[in-house]
Amino acid sequence: MAMMKPVLEALIAARSANRKVVFTSLVETRGSTPQKAGAAMLVFEDGTQVGTLGGGCVEAEVKRKSLENLATGETEIVQFQLNHDYGWDDGLICGGRMTMLISPVESTEAGAYYERYLQSVESAKGCIEAVIVDEKVGVPGSRYLFSSGSEFISPEGTPAPPQVLIENVPVIENRPRATLKDGISYLPYLPQARLLIIGAGHVGRALAKYAADVDFAVTVVDDREVFCNQENIPEANDCIVGNFEDVLPGLEVDQQTLCVIVTRGHNHDEEALFHLIQKQPRFLGMIGSKRKIRLIFDDLLRNGIDEALLEKVHAPIGLEIGSQTVPEIAISIVAQLIESRNR
Repeated sequence: MAMMKPVLEALIAARSANRKVVFTSLVETRGSTPQKAGAAMLVFEDGTQVGTLGGGCVEAEVKRKSLENLATGETEIVQFQLNHDYGWDDGLICGGRMTMLISPVESTEAGAYYERYLQSVESAKGCIEAVIVDEKVGVPGSRYLFSSGSEFISPEGTPAPPQVLIENVPVIENRPRATLKDGISYLPYLPQARLLIIGAGHVGRALAKYAADVDFAVTVVDDREVFCNQENIPEANDCIVGNFEDVLPGLEVDQQTLCVIVTRGHNHDEEALFHLIQKQPRFLGMIGSKRKIRLIFDDLLRNGIDEALLEKVHAPIGLEIGSQTVPEIAISIVAQLIESRNR
């Protein structure tokens, strides 16, 4: 749901301009589909759109249906089976099923809901939207917002959600995927995972680039200002310059932070690992040969670091893909970070 923010921004801008618009959202998928649950698209009265559901005939059909609903003002849950009807034009017959929310945005109450949704997305803490799909639970298309702490945060005047819905709201900290349970679709908007890169050399710079591309919030730390700066690493959200022994002890690291150590030398790697391992981040990895890693681990054991903590360190870091070049090494590391974040 990384594209939700621009969709919500465009929706609110359209309302400010008194422009008619329909919000569509993919609330469930089965089998092979061009997009997964959580994808959203706006459809305007003139047929233009913001966002995408994957293109092709099914997107055209959703737009057609949206324009019908714009005229009637009706909110609906609609299913599309991706068979020959929706795959013929582009040769893509996925064979899956897409369940769509189609909701014209007309009332002041609806506008307040989207404004609250955007506020939650911009808070960087994440949120959950729950959508009624089955009429046995409630009115199909009814929607409810929950904070990262599972608190009901829909605007004042929104009817209370069904008890079964409240009992099943996922926990954001677990980075849940979109799910359908008991006739209710739960669509998480996950906060960016924070990635802390120790070392701004060739690997650190490449790592920052690829990690930012896949939606990590990147902070880089190095003791060399000539390398650790926004001009050299434009993808970084923050560049911190200073000696590792001075910077790392005071750096905020929690159980949602991922840390990668790629400094220019053995001593700096050991210094960084000594400080970070005690903070117990979500993921901690270090580059280097098996021999270098063994030497560092032995030193840390002698300095009182618990062996159980060392066993959690990913070293050598990166998935085994036969990496040789700097970009290949960075890609192998980012792949492992994605695996840790998503699972």
